[in-house]
Amino acid sequence: MDPLRPLIETLNADGRPRIWSLVITVFGDCVVPRGGRIATARLSRLLARVGVETGAVRTALSRLSQDGWVEGRRSGRTSSYALTARGLQEFAPATQRIYAPPRERSVGTWVFDSPAVGGLKVAGGGLRPAPVSDAPQGMRITGALAPESAAAVAEGLDPAHRLALQRMAVDLVAQELVGDTPLDHAAARLLLVHRWRRLILRWPEVPTDLMPADIAPRDLHRAMARAYARLTPGTEAWLDTAEGEMPAMPAASEDVARRFSFTQSS
Repeated sequence: MDPLRPLIETLNADGRPRIWSLVITVFGDCVVPRGGRIATARLSRLLARVGVETGAVRTALSRLSQDGWVEGRRSGRTSSYALTARGLQEFAPATQRIYAPPRERSVGTWVFDSPAVGGLKVAGGGLRPAPVSDAPQGMRITGALAPESAAAVAEGLDPAHRLALQRMAVDLVAQELVGDTPLDHAAARLLLVHRWRRLILRWPEVPTDLMPADIAPRDLHRAMARAYARLTPGTEAWLDTAEGEMPAMPAASEDVARRFSFTQSS
C-alpha cells in the first residue's frame, strides 16, 4: 500500500482539495525559506505525489497570479514562481502562528469573556489561556478551571472543530508509516503542515488540558512538532536534489531548524 494513502484519504475526506491553498502551503513551508522561488516542475512533482494533476497546478498558479499572490518567470525551458511583495507580507503573521513552539506546561490560568472575544465557546462566552492583551468588552473573569470543566468545554466544541482535531490526530499517526524516501517525506510534511495551518488559523487553541478524551495523541501541538522534525531531513534532502527541469533549490535558512522550537526568534 502507498504509505501516503492514509494522509491523502483524509485530505480528500475534507471535500475536493483547493489546489491553490495547497500551493500556498508549499510556498510557506518550502519556498520562502529557500530563496523564495520554486521551479514549476518541482512544484508539480511534489503535488503529483499527493494526487494533484499538472493541469490543476497550472490552473492554481494562474489564479494566484491573477489575484496578485505569485509572479511567474521563465528562463530558457525552466519556468518558476515566487510570492509577490503582497504575498510575503500576508505570510509573516501566519507563519509565526503556524510554527510556534508547543506549550511547555499545562495552562494554569484562563480568561473568560462575555460576550465572547475569540476563544473556545462556553456558557455564552469565550475561554482563552491567559494572558490576553486585548481590553475587555464586557465581563471578564480570570482564574483556574475546575477539573470537571474540561469535559464540559470538550463537549461544547463546534462539531466542525472537533472533526478538524480528529483528522489532525489521524494524520499525525499515519505519518509514522511513511518510510525513508525523500519525496515521500516532502509530501507527508506538506500534507501535515497544510492540515495544521488550516486548524491553527481557523480555530481557537484547544490545549491538552481540554482535548476531548477520544482524540489521540492528546497533545497535538507537540506531536506535530515531533512529526515535523522527523520528516524534515528527508524533505530538505529532496529540495536539495537537481533533476531535469527541476534545479536544486538554494540552501534553507536557519528559520527551518527553529520551527516549532523554543529557540525561535521573536
